[in-house]
Amino acid sequence: MSDALTYRAAGVDIDAGNAVVERIKPLVKRTLRPEVMGGLGGFGGLFDLAGRYREPVLVSGTDGVGTKLKLAQQLGRHDTIGIDLVGMCVNDVLVQGAEPLFFLDYFATGRLDVDTAVAVVGGIARGCELAGCALIGGETAEMPDMYPPGEYDLAGFTVGAVEKSQLLTGEAIVAGDAILGVASSGPHSNGYSLIRKILERAGSPLELDLGGVRLADALMAPTTIYVKPMLELMKARPVHGMAHITGGGLKENIIRVVPDGLGLAIDAAAIELPPVFDWLMREGKVAREEMWRTFNCGVGFTVILPRDAVAAASALLARHGLASAVIGEVVKADGDERVRIG
Repeated sequence: MSDALTYRAAGVDIDAGNAVVERIKPLVKRTLRPEVMGGLGGFGGLFDLAGRYREPVLVSGTDGVGTKLKLAQQLGRHDTIGIDLVGMCVNDVLVQGAEPLFFLDYFATGRLDVDTAVAVVGGIARGCELAGCALIGGETAEMPDMYPPGEYDLAGFTVGAVEKSQLLTGEAIVAGDAILGVASSGPHSNGYSLIRKILERAGSPLELDLGGVRLADALMAPTTIYVKPMLELMKARPVHGMAHITGGGLKENIIRVVPDGLGLAIDAAAIELPPVFDWLMREGKVAREEMWRTFNCGVGFTVILPRDAVAAASALLARHGLASAVIGEVVKADGDERVRIG
């Protein structure tokens, strides 16, 4: 019958979805660990924990990449946004001392473009390689009329594990501990609603040179994945606490891992704003206080540890290509104001 309807006519192309799966199989294969059971195509991903831990605690996390997606789609840069997705999830579970074990992704769009989907998932697979976790499953959802043409949404989910005795709870943090700030690659995946407003006000000068780096490249630099260096550091040196600097910036993230009765004295002079943040602050006329609570300001991760462990920790991180510096210390809380930046 000429008026017969099909799923394809309704806007869902099953063949395109199958094509995506076939093309990402070799990308996913590179992320697999010995503990992964089976491959793609099952209704659930299988991961064997037997023999790895005596008292395992599972630590889970989920996140997206916010409106950085809008910029990625505007620029047609789909190959690194998946690294951001993985980074936002695995860096979070890392804070509690957990090794990320596996990752799942959710990719949703109105009309599936195979090349775009493969580029995005390729970035996710690369992020999983950097984190040492397996990409064991995901969902590609084609939903007509839910998204404008050319747009898609992303979400990620990770599960990590840590020995119960090695779980980082912040209980070991004491006054006098140093706060070691570890460099970010840029804004990572936070503050992009403000970034896009600043770009709009400035006339979107994406070709602007910021000390040898184009503004577009500085803004699209993928989130640094800190997993492997930090796991090594935790084995080598006493770590009392860690924080992933995401939404809320330096002002609101570090204090989340610090026990009641203690506060933070952060030395603003120890944090030199990288060119992209300096440009955002000047062009957007953003107050410094707003910068502290919106962006990572060049510090993507922090480690709280004894003063006498700082030099060795910095040297270890440097071997992994990560710059670091002491940006403050833990102090006794002073009333209700637990975070001082000055």
